[in-house]
Amino acid sequence: MKWDGWRALLSWDAGRLVLRSRQGTPLAEAFPRVRAGAVQLPDGTALDGELVVWDESGRLAFERLQGRIQRRGAGAARLAAQWPAHFVAFDLLRLEGVDVTGLPYVERRAALERLFAERGLTAPWALCPSTTDQATVDEWLTSWTAVGVEGVIFKRLQGPYAPGVRAWKKHKARHTEDAIVGAYTGPATVPRTLLLGRYDAGGRLRFVGRTTTLPQSAGRAVAGLLTLATVHPWAGWSFSAGWGSRETLHVSLVDPQLVVEVGVDVARDSGGRWRHPARWHRARPDVAPGEVPFVE
Repeated sequence: MKWDGWRALLSWDAGRLVLRSRQGTPLAEAFPRVRAGAVQLPDGTALDGELVVWDESGRLAFERLQGRIQRRGAGAARLAAQWPAHFVAFDLLRLEGVDVTGLPYVERRAALERLFAERGLTAPWALCPSTTDQATVDEWLTSWTAVGVEGVIFKRLQGPYAPGVRAWKKHKARHTEDAIVGAYTGPATVPRTLLLGRYDAGGRLRFVGRTTTLPQSAGRAVAGLLTLATVHPWAGWSFSAGWGSRETLHVSLVDPQLVVEVGVDVARDSGGRWRHPARWHRARPDVAPGEVPFVE
């Protein structure tokens, strides 16, 4: 499974935990629950996995990981108590001091399963499911996406662990949804991206995401369907260029009347906002804004 969390590498040696992000950022101090749970591991162990948080509804909550890198001490402990993190292990790199990265994945996987079974590992540790059964994969891509699993990762059964090499293949679960255009970036004659919204139950237009760059033909076509707004529920708002970015977008607000269909994945925050840019499919002038499902 492809989890909606932070990829992390972990090693446990002589009572010392090293936990780093894919970019090498130290994470151990920010996740005291994982650090405390390391005593369950045999000495000389290294794992590849994902740090994840589940919300109260049982859905993966990526936004609960945001800001944790800066937290230490009491602040990190409070977040750990409120939103416990788990380390979902999907590969074994070293066991009791023995480097196993040269072994085929099928052997590393078997050793990882034995590690969990023989040591009786419990939270914060979780074993990532792995299968070669297509029916099981189909089930993950339908039922499990409802709780935030983004898709699946494919690995060759006989492949070694190759750090820094893109030897795995990724498949994200995607579907299309309708949303209302509230603003755009770029020139009025050929909008570059669209900022999308949905109404909530209180009648407020909530920002839910932005599209990827539109094809020029789509930009020209949608330009004729947009009307600049004089009064707008998003007036005075600022919009980030992307998740975690400090760059502010220059946007033009439009009358929120045009509905468009876009392709999205399952990664979203608790407010229903899409975390990744949506892919353009088509304009839906046949659909009224009131027909678009409410955002929760």
